[in-house]
Amino acid sequence: MSFNIALSGIAAAQKDLNTTANNIANANTIGFKESRAEFADVYANSIFSNSKTAVGGGATTTQVAQQFHQGSLQFTNNSLDMAISGGGFFVTSSEIGTQDHAFTRAGAFKVDTNNYMVDSAGNFLQGFPVDEDGNSTSVSLTTTQPIKIPDTAGSPVMTSNVGLQMNLNVGESELDPAAFDPNDSDTFNSSTSVTVYDSLGEAHIMTTYFVKPQGGSHTGESNWVAYYAVDGKPVNMTGGTAGTYPQDTTGDGNPDSTGTAQTTGGWSGSVVKFNDVGAFTGTDPAVLTTEVLGVNGADVLGPGADGSQTITINYNNPTQYASPFEVTELTQDGTTVGRLTNVNIGSDGLVNASYSNGSSVPLARVALVRFANEQGLTQVGNTSWKASLDSGPALAGEANSGTFGSIRSSALEQSNVDLTTELVDLISAQRNFQANSRTLEVNNTLNQTVLQIR
Repeated sequence: MSFNIALSGIAAAQKDLNTTANNIANANTIGFKESRAEFADVYANSIFSNSKTAVGGGATTTQVAQQFHQGSLQFTNNSLDMAISGGGFFVTSSEIGTQDHAFTRAGAFKVDTNNYMVDSAGNFLQGFPVDEDGNSTSVSLTTTQPIKIPDTAGSPVMTSNVGLQMNLNVGESELDPAAFDPNDSDTFNSSTSVTVYDSLGEAHIMTTYFVKPQGGSHTGESNWVAYYAVDGKPVNMTGGTAGTYPQDTTGDGNPDSTGTAQTTGGWSGSVVKFNDVGAFTGTDPAVLTTEVLGVNGADVLGPGADGSQTITINYNNPTQYASPFEVTELTQDGTTVGRLTNVNIGSDGLVNASYSNGSSVPLARVALVRFANEQGLTQVGNTSWKASLDSGPALAGEANSGTFGSIRSSALEQSNVDLTTELVDLISAQRNFQANSRTLEVNNTLNQTVLQIR
């Protein structure tokens, strides 16, 4: 009996040594959670024995329990590295489309050859699908998908609208619109340019020239003439005659003529109108749409592009004040092919990809899960766990909501092993092993003594 008690003590001490050694070995393992060997005494009794004089039967290991308290954060230069500050686990899968998920706190992710986010073992990081505004369309674990980061931002989109907002200096000199020449800066007052795109994603420069016409300012109204060009080639406004504007030819402060068409080399544009306090009152024609860019008139598009492309010019409340020419807004709605330039992951787990064409695309939201009993999880190696009956089912949710922690991008959660504590435990386990070994030795000596009795 005493031999078995000593052996159980040695086995328990060995289990304690093994657990401590494993903790020390993983002191630098990202996302590792330390373990603690838990023991109980062995005691047996029956109705025919005296419990007051019964001796215990030794010690036994009841559980090697992992401790899931937070590890410290280590910051990195990789935006795909993630750490959870608070509760929750990342979700991974070994194959695309499988529902066999593993759970981890190790957030060292990278992109594989197919642009999926994976861990060091090639397991796919799972995320919730999102809409174009970045809102999750589902937070169910069964709807999670591997997160993929495309290196391009879709097909090109040709420009259909250009937005302009600026201030035209009321103090500029009046010029003759008929003398306008885009190659002579003395024939126009101001100009601004914006890059537009055709259906193939090829860039073109659209320039707007502003001319303050002679006789165009009178009581209650001021007019400017605007001409347009794409890649230096004239682009006429549909229904536009740039020289047709209310004129005051007699100098009495009132318009006495609608003027005559003043064009140069076939150029026709639009009239931009302001009232006596410099506020925008409209354009003539009211809707500013360019002629077809790909045929005859403009003929600025290359082979293969959509030849029916037109561009609508939208003046967004420009002003005419006694201050220098200043462009305050210049927008267009076309895009070229974008190449991946940056990936940003927010504290709520939203993965945003930025591309060289200026677009920012929400791709997915990193899925987190929690369990009713974390210590009931089953270890599967590679710093991962799987759900069991003891842990309860995985409950999915978004980071930064409810009991789920926040996600820190460009950071990793270090092992929560405290080396000082482990080294002290190592000494304690060693002493315990030695003491039980001594017990075994003493029992052996006593048995030898009994055997030598004559």
